[in-house]
Amino acid sequence: MGNGMGILADYQGLSRPQRTAIWASYLGWMLDAFDYFLLVFMLKAIGESFGASIEQVSEALFLTLAARPAGALVFGWLGDRFGRRPILMLVIVLFSLMSGLSGLAGSLPQLLLIRACFGFAMGGEWGLGASLVMETIPAKMRGPVSGLLQSGYPMGYLVASLVYYLFFDAIGWRAMFFIGVLPALFVLFIRLRVEESPTFAARRHEKRPAVIGELAKHWKLALYLIVLMTAMNFLSHGTGDLYPTFLQKQRGFDTHTTGMLAIVLNVGSIIGAVGFGQFQERMGRRRNLALACVLVIPVIPLWAYSTGLLPLAAGAFLMGLAVQGAWGNIPAYLNELSPPALRAMFPGLVYQLGNLIASRVSPFQAGVAAGRHGDYAYALASVTLVTAIVIIAWIWFGPERREELE
Repeated sequence: MGNGMGILADYQGLSRPQRTAIWASYLGWMLDAFDYFLLVFMLKAIGESFGASIEQVSEALFLTLAARPAGALVFGWLGDRFGRRPILMLVIVLFSLMSGLSGLAGSLPQLLLIRACFGFAMGGEWGLGASLVMETIPAKMRGPVSGLLQSGYPMGYLVASLVYYLFFDAIGWRAMFFIGVLPALFVLFIRLRVEESPTFAARRHEKRPAVIGELAKHWKLALYLIVLMTAMNFLSHGTGDLYPTFLQKQRGFDTHTTGMLAIVLNVGSIIGAVGFGQFQERMGRRRNLALACVLVIPVIPLWAYSTGLLPLAAGAFLMGLAVQGAWGNIPAYLNELSPPALRAMFPGLVYQLGNLIASRVSPFQAGVAAGRHGDYAYALASVTLVTAIVIIAWIWFGPERREELE
């Protein structure tokens, strides 16, 4: 309680620009995830519309993830050169436009191309938003705010769950994508309320090092973080992307029940990200992350192999809490380890390269399930178990840095 009250007092002590930077980044990440997970809920419906299998339609998830590193590189470079704020606005406009175009796709190949373009735009959002916040707030707030920022991702999933639950049966998959255009309005908030990162503003006129040379100088750190982010993305996408399909195809649930369980999963995720964030400054990023992954392991049987609605709901809540509890460390951890001259690019680039390597997880899991006569529970459980063990082992020997950001 005392820790929570202290964090609240610290938040209230922030300046208005610092608070608006936090919420701008949070909302940007939430809206990003909202649009991505709309597709997750509609794989079956889109496949029926285009006469394609779920495995074929799930290639759209792969392409979205695979295009992200290019977006992180391009938009991160622009953010380091021209500022976090204007490029963040550009990114949000672009991924909102791609969402609207998704609803107009006339064939599966057209949809796949549009979703690849969506992924390119989406790739720039996380690094820009996280660097804007971490460079703006005091160091003692980075742990709690890191957890808050990461909770924006399951909040986006939760909002997508609610929209699917309330509207899908009435409006269909095409109109659902049109709802994804709404984040473009958020650009007005950024334009009017959010200030540029003070760290970027102070360094604006400094001579910038060559990007390739700077990346080469930090190749060992980059490799360590790419491996970590590969495993982290296996964990999050391996537990989230095919979860609605598992509920529909293997448990036989309808739209409303599927949406309700996804809501429960994401409520747990939000609590986990924010809750674990409160302990980061005390425990350190690595130990906090490892503890959350330890909690994943005993939850797997309840989450994947329960058949009753209440046990499934309990498993969903606990899995979300543990997975996003681990993820709540990532925004602060990556920004603190990043080279100062590349902070808009480096966190997003290593994150999205990990995403690229992990981007086959949904088609892989769908293929495993198909090879076992539709056993999605086995596909979800096996990937999650192996991944959690790998993360615990890998993070335990990694570096940590919690000084002031330059």
